[in-house]
Amino acid sequence: MSPILVTAFGPFPGMPANPSAALAGAVGQRLRREPGGPARVLVLRTAYSAIPGALLPALAERPAAVLMLGVASRARRIRVEIRARNRASRLYPDSSGRAASRLVLDPEGPAARSGTAAAQALAALRRRGIDARLSNDAGRYLCNASYFAALGTGLPVLFVHIPPVPRTRRPRRPGRSSPPRQAAALAEIARLLARGSRGATTGA
Repeated sequence: MSPILVTAFGPFPGMPANPSAALAGAVGQRLRREPGGPARVLVLRTAYSAIPGALLPALAERPAAVLMLGVASRARRIRVEIRARNRASRLYPDSSGRAASRLVLDPEGPAARSGTAAAQALAALRRRGIDARLSNDAGRYLCNASYFAALGTGLPVLFVHIPPVPRTRRPRRPGRSSPPRQAAALAEIARLLARGSRGATTGA
């Protein structure tokens, strides 16, 4: 049985500890403990070179499904990304100090690529009492670039942005879920992707 691939990112400028990496590890552990098949966790360097160097080879192994996690520094709740756009920004350098080499990710690709699993994933999160919303904009950084690349493979793929960890230990605001609850919900979503999403990507 092909494994479920769970991806996340390491540190980047302004985010010295990326919480998506720890969450991806927790999701992978749950997937391995519970029915649903094997899982592989891949923490990518937050560098454009990681897409051809690490992500594309992992996708070429044709995992059963791909759950991609990243952190959105200004988010206050989980964001389930509907699409990735064929665009980048030269304003934000990656962890190697390099910015995107061009404003278009793939000159021969569509303007955007969309997945069909976002609404199902949102429902799964809300069933577990997790505050989440759908998002039409995955940004112009590595999260969007990696999601765009993955959606081009025809695999069942979903990208979920999580908010950053609060710097101070303030009481958890209503709707902010704990990492264990997030991991349980995301593992459920990954299993749903593997079971039900086939040919879920389209070009727009």
